[in-house]
Amino acid sequence: MSQFLPEMLQPYIPSVIQLFYLVATGFFIIGIKRLNSPSTARSGNRLASFGMFLGVVVTLFDRDIISFEFIIAGVVIGALIGAFAAKKVQMTAMPEMVAVFNGFGGGASALVAWGEFSRIAPELFETQALVTTGLSILIGSITFTGSFIAFGKLHGFISGGRIALPGQNQINLFFTIVALVLVGLFTFSPENQILFWSLFTLALLIGIFTVLPIGGADMPVVISLLNSYSGIAASMAGFVIGNNLLIISGALVGAAGLILTNIMCQAMNRKLWDVLFAAFGGEGVATAGLGDDKDKTVQKTFADDVAIQCAYAKKVVITPGYGLAVAQAQHALKEVADLLEEKGVDVKFGIHPVAGRMPGHMNVLLAEADVPYDQLFDMDEINTQFASTDVVLIIGANDVVNPAAKSSPGSPIYGMPILNVQEAKRTIVFKRSLSFGYAGIDNELFYSENNQMFFGDAKKSLQQLASALKDLD
Repeated sequence: MSQFLPEMLQPYIPSVIQLFYLVATGFFIIGIKRLNSPSTARSGNRLASFGMFLGVVVTLFDRDIISFEFIIAGVVIGALIGAFAAKKVQMTAMPEMVAVFNGFGGGASALVAWGEFSRIAPELFETQALVTTGLSILIGSITFTGSFIAFGKLHGFISGGRIALPGQNQINLFFTIVALVLVGLFTFSPENQILFWSLFTLALLIGIFTVLPIGGADMPVVISLLNSYSGIAASMAGFVIGNNLLIISGALVGAAGLILTNIMCQAMNRKLWDVLFAAFGGEGVATAGLGDDKDKTVQKTFADDVAIQCAYAKKVVITPGYGLAVAQAQHALKEVADLLEEKGVDVKFGIHPVAGRMPGHMNVLLAEADVPYDQLFDMDEINTQFASTDVVLIIGANDVVNPAAKSSPGSPIYGMPILNVQEAKRTIVFKRSLSFGYAGIDNELFYSENNQMFFGDAKKSLQQLASALKDLD
């Protein structure tokens, strides 16, 4: 497209293009920065999206485009799919959607590297370009298949438990070593098509075999890690085609994903190595002896009693968990919160970092129900307020409120940061049963003297509570 510009401007085109790339990068950085708060996340997403749009437009000026028919077709089809997904995909399905995004991002990076390698004769590639081509294909392909396995586990058509062959960890390690060797061999013999396709195929298998054994409850960490992989793959692809914007944006996504992965691991008191190679979370975790301890009794409660306790409380904190998402009860919860506020109750929401299937899952669900941002508090902020709280409503959460994380050194979750709900005057747990959480252990909170259990589907229970609160008028 540069041929349409005046000849006198031709010498300045490369510098102007790099300047626009720098501006686009600025939008990315500011956008990511604004994603750290629910109140600014929407504008941050728009800024980052505009930065990407600017980068795409500038790239069209920067590259020799033979035909725009396919580009226009891709834009139209992609826009239609995106608009459909934005309207139809439920907020409860956002984790699956993010997994799909990660997969397509990694797959696109691998295809870009493959396309560039196919377009240019292998002997014309420099060593650096060959290394980054191999790494982009390796990481991008792993991300592609791994993300779609994660999607399957989250969506439920693949079991959330451990699915593995005997010695699966050793197999994965062997495959990874072989793949890295293939990258090295490909660098020295790029004309060897067998090496290229062997690397491509093995990378796809590694993605499958790495994620299949991981328990469904560890998916928040896996999604964050795959998000990082997709960024790294994009950065590698940027080196392949010599695009600074792709290098920088990919590095930003990769770094942000790694930081988030670390935060998730700390919030779950898990090491990344254990998430990847030691089965922990999932449906197949131990459930023997569930609820058969005769020395443990729980106090049951019902909607009318919960309504009275909450209506006459000064301060109520609501701590949602994955059960809220499963029941799609966010709107019913918002109605309960509104009714309590009408009665003069101070209502706050305490959000644990892993209270869902992905980072920020609960924030998104509550935002969909129009819960004000200033009522949302993260774990560190809300933990200082439980001691002065009259009632805590725990909606579908389990391990993130289990006092064993602080009181039982032998517990699998010992040391895991939790919401200190046990410090409140009263806790009420909304749950279908006394089933275990992802850690496969009982929750001491259920049997404490100041706790009551409100059994049933979260949505129906909250609707009953809302009705009972209205009857108190």
